[in-house]
Amino acid sequence: MKAKRDPEGAEVSHLLSACELAGKTILEIGCGEGKLTRQYARMPRKVVGIDPEKSDLLVAEKNKGTTNSFFIQSIGEKLPFPNGVFEIVILASSL
Repeated sequence: MKAKRDPEGAEVSHLLSACELAGKTILEIGCGEGKLTRQYARMPRKVVGIDPEKSDLLVAEKNKGTTNSFFIQSIGEKLPFPNGVFEIVILASSL
C-alpha cells in the first residue's frame, strides 16, 4: 500500500494552530516554488518568500495568484532586510 501524504496541507494546518497570520507581515525562508506560500498568502497583510534558486522563484512568481506576496532570491543566512520588518518568520522543509 502506497502512503498518502499532504505535507503542505499539514504544515499550513500546524502553522495556523500555532499562530495568527491575519494582518501580519511574514517572511518564508526557503519558499521554493511557493507551494506553501500560496496556501496561506491570502491571510497575512504581506508575505515575502526567499529562496536561492532563481528557477523556483520564477515558478513561484508565475503562480502566486495574490498581490500581497513577493519572491526574492536570497538565502536565510544573509537576509536582505533590516531587523523588525517581519512579525512572523517561517522556515519549513528547507535544507
